[in-house]
Amino acid sequence: MAWHPFRNLGVKALSVVLASILWASVSRDQVVERSIQVPIEFQNIPAGLEIVSDTPADADVRVRGTSNMLGRLQPGDVVAVLDLRGARPGERLFHLLADEVRTPFGISVTQVSPPTVSLLLEMSGRKVVPVVPDVVGTPADGHVQGALGVEPATVEVVGPVSRLARLEAATTEAVSIEGARTTVKDEVNIGVQDNALRLERPRAALVTVQIQPSPIERTISNVAVEFRNLAAGRTARIEPDTVAVTVSGPREIVSALTRDDLEPYVDLSNLGPGRYTLPVEAGTSREVSLVRSEPDRVTVRVR
Repeated sequence: MAWHPFRNLGVKALSVVLASILWASVSRDQVVERSIQVPIEFQNIPAGLEIVSDTPADADVRVRGTSNMLGRLQPGDVVAVLDLRGARPGERLFHLLADEVRTPFGISVTQVSPPTVSLLLEMSGRKVVPVVPDVVGTPADGHVQGALGVEPATVEVVGPVSRLARLEAATTEAVSIEGARTTVKDEVNIGVQDNALRLERPRAALVTVQIQPSPIERTISNVAVEFRNLAAGRTARIEPDTVAVTVSGPREIVSALTRDDLEPYVDLSNLGPGRYTLPVEAGTSREVSLVRSEPDRVTVRVR
């Protein structure tokens, strides 16, 4: 086919005009330098190592390009990359290189500050610790906090071994029992206070806080004192043989107690003949506790 240099002459002329306009526009856009703050990105951290020291969040980077291109930069377009490949435990220095700053096409880097970054690296470890719920507030009048339960009871925490050694427990978000009259159950997140540590996997805990009526005290007089563990063939006499007993416990149980329900006693284990002054001990159920007896000690004669 013969070549016709003047074919589509109008299209060719338009292309030349557009190219000229584009060249003129670009040529008028001056090349400038500008200093900007950019994030530092840590790459290739060796497995089993943790960064313990505070890490710089940003670096000052001096970039070069046309004023139009620099004016269009968005956060994250320029990133200073710190390559930790081959790092070892201890305090180490790493170079922030201009060649490793990630930039859009047409923009170059002339300077990075700081030129070096100091990092403390440490071996990573794991530790299983108990979960301690954070309970806040006060129950309603006439009620008290009772037993406290949490599920799961333990979690596995990951982080630098030196920080793990100081960790005693994980905690939860606050569980409020303010004004509560009945058992409180709440599902809350688990965490640790040290920012260098983290849960092996995010967990939530079910916290159960028993709320029960406040215990009351009641004093019952003339309660007979018993003796226990008297050696075979021996006799014993207690003076005085009755005491006033003050007990504490749930209102419905304490209010119903009689003298026969209380069993204050003295322990005569391994005692031979003689005169002894012994403490009066509790003989109550698990729901009721002995607050005091009057007198709290009695005289015992063993024969």
